[in-house]
Amino acid sequence: MYISGKVADRIRLVAKMRNVTVKKMLKDINLGLNTMSNMKNSMPKANNLAKIADYLNCSVDYLLGRTDVIEVNRDGNV
Repeated sequence: MYISGKVADRIRLVAKMRNVTVKKMLKDINLGLNTMSNMKNSMPKANNLAKIADYLNCSVDYLLGRTDVIEVNRDGNV
């Protein structure tokens, strides 16, 4: 279930774990600085979440709070 604000909190957490600022991440993936504040008030756009998840090497499901597993298995094994 989507909880307003939780997505932004999880993005900040993973960015900190990856030693990158949210500002740098947003700049690197061509998203506006207001993207994070918008996520606190409404459901984020799927393409923005995908860009952020790819950049942070985490799953969109983690960002949405659907799992507590941050890491993404990208080697093709299940």
